[in-house]
Order: sequence, then C-alpha cells, then structure tokens
Amino acid sequence: MRRKNEDENIRKILKSGDSYAVTIPIEMINKLKWREKQKVVVKMKGKSIIIKDWKK
Repeated sequence: MRRKNEDENIRKILKSGDSYAVTIPIEMINKLKWREKQKVVVKMKGKSIIIKDWKK
C-alpha cells in the first residue's frame, strides 16, 4: 500500500547498537546524488537536525 503524499516523509527513529538511525526517502537520496557509505555532516540547529554532504 502506497502512503499518501503528505505522509511520505514521516519516519520512525530506529535503535542501531548504541546509536539511533532515521531512514531517508530514496527520492531525496537520488535527487542529492548521494551513495551508500557516503560521509555526511550532522548538525543541530535549534530543535532541528541538518544533514549535509561532507566535503574535505
């Protein structure tokens, strides 16, 4: 069953070892041209989380 458009970006927080994980929709990954095992930077801004491509 396909989710409604407004619900597509609702994700659950999953426990993975001593950390937590959130999946990113494949459409976003494809649009950003990100790949598996690519490094990203995770920052907090207020009560939000920003995920950016890591660049040396």
